[in-house]
Amino acid sequence: MTYPKKQPISPMQLKRQRRGELAALLLATLLLLFFPVRVLAQDTETSEGFLNAIDSVFSAIVAVLFKFLFYDIGGFPLIVLWLIVAGIFFTLRLGFINLRAFKHAIDVVRGRYDDPEEEGQVSHFQALATALSGTVGLGNIAGVAVAIQVGGPGAMFWLTLAGFLGMTTKLVECTLGLKYRIERPDGTVAGGPAYTLSRGLRNMGFGPLGKGLGIIFSVLAIFGSMGGANMFQSNQAAIAFVGTFPGMQGWIVGLVLAVLTAIVIIGGIERIASTTGLLVPAMAVIYILGCLWIVVVNLPQVPAAIATIISQAFVPEALEGGIEGGIIVVIVQGVRRSAFSNEAGIGSAAIAHSAARTDEPVREGIVALLEPFIDTIIICNMTGIMIVLTGVYQDTGEAIDGSQMTLNAFGTVSDWFPIVLTIAIFLFAFSTIISWSYYGEISWQYLFGQRTIIIYKLIFVACVFIGAVVTPGAVIDFSDLTLLMMALPNLIGAYFLSNEVAADIKDYMERLRSGQMPTYAEKLATLEDPHQAGN
Repeated sequence: MTYPKKQPISPMQLKRQRRGELAALLLATLLLLFFPVRVLAQDTETSEGFLNAIDSVFSAIVAVLFKFLFYDIGGFPLIVLWLIVAGIFFTLRLGFINLRAFKHAIDVVRGRYDDPEEEGQVSHFQALATALSGTVGLGNIAGVAVAIQVGGPGAMFWLTLAGFLGMTTKLVECTLGLKYRIERPDGTVAGGPAYTLSRGLRNMGFGPLGKGLGIIFSVLAIFGSMGGANMFQSNQAAIAFVGTFPGMQGWIVGLVLAVLTAIVIIGGIERIASTTGLLVPAMAVIYILGCLWIVVVNLPQVPAAIATIISQAFVPEALEGGIEGGIIVVIVQGVRRSAFSNEAGIGSAAIAHSAARTDEPVREGIVALLEPFIDTIIICNMTGIMIVLTGVYQDTGEAIDGSQMTLNAFGTVSDWFPIVLTIAIFLFAFSTIISWSYYGEISWQYLFGQRTIIIYKLIFVACVFIGAVVTPGAVIDFSDLTLLMMALPNLIGAYFLSNEVAADIKDYMERLRSGQMPTYAEKLATLEDPHQAGN
């Protein structure tokens, strides 16, 4: 699909525009020092009453949404079935493309097919890093621990299986996101489920339906970007630092995160991508090395831990108090935490991948299938095996949240080892915040246009700081539910356009096998050798 080229904004104009936005954002961030903190400190009763009023309103909304999304069907919540059925359908419909295209995905990420002349703003690797930074986060640390705590070690088996199926779902939504992206007058691009729904379904004769679903998705994405993907992240980072470093204040962590976020998001997807391109490998290495160290220390127990995970996936052993619901609870916990972790079916990653520099939508979809593999099959399993190896999940003496359970596992090696996890939590939180700022930004632009985007950025940066200072529980719960609800319109569009995706993948793989899809190095060699060009 091609679009007419538009006259881009000059580099000087763009530079001036971004300088103005950065100045406004930094000023607003600094003002946060003198407004929320002082208001909360000087008039505690009023501020608590205000926050309680907000929480009470959102609590009522959350209760309704929760009943809908987690409506029980044969023991399985509606949203869990919605996501897992999609994974099964697309994996079978596309002939296990998540296995067939795996090696090619690695070749693409390595840059073998990167062509700087193609339309887009970031490389395949940067798009993958940006999307990964939005998914690799507290779900890998706390979410896995909660799955094991509630469903037992066997939940890890189902979490892994859901991640495998989610690889295909990611491929489908990201292929469509890039295929139906738009190019703006300034040369930037925008894509994702909102554009897939409005443009893709319009081509099928369902224009009003697609437009309506696109609006619903965008509204949900904006709410989702503010709470669970922003305020909750900064809140957990502040808690981790305050608990690990005596004397540290939560507002300091919030201010640092807010300033860093303002600096990064002003640069747009290029700066976000370059930042995450450095951040994601760093934080993954720090966390995985920490987990591997614990595995090495407990190496003789590894076979028994793996056997425990597999056996309890089908015959869960009751801990103290039992696992109510048996195997269904184990499956639900695994699938649910997998969805929270890798966001397959949610549609968020399609927004980041839509900015990739390529004219081949399927190629970017194939890159996207690596996300659940890295996020869920590798990193989540590192957390899971570490928790099972150390036995901390068996501590039922008092209520322990997910993050604390993982911290306890790290603490079995050394008293200072939790510092490694604290640093990882900060990096995970920051990377998730900046990635979701872009997702919310694209959704805001879809609804309100580019002229008002500074309003969204101001609100977003303010939420980073506020999240570290207060804990508006129901607001964050509402945001988490809106994240899950994004899967409803997103997967409706994916089902409608599944035949289109299947045809595109068949064509792409045939061209790849027949040698009609040269690497960038092979293209250059052909251009330099007129003999080959003639052939």
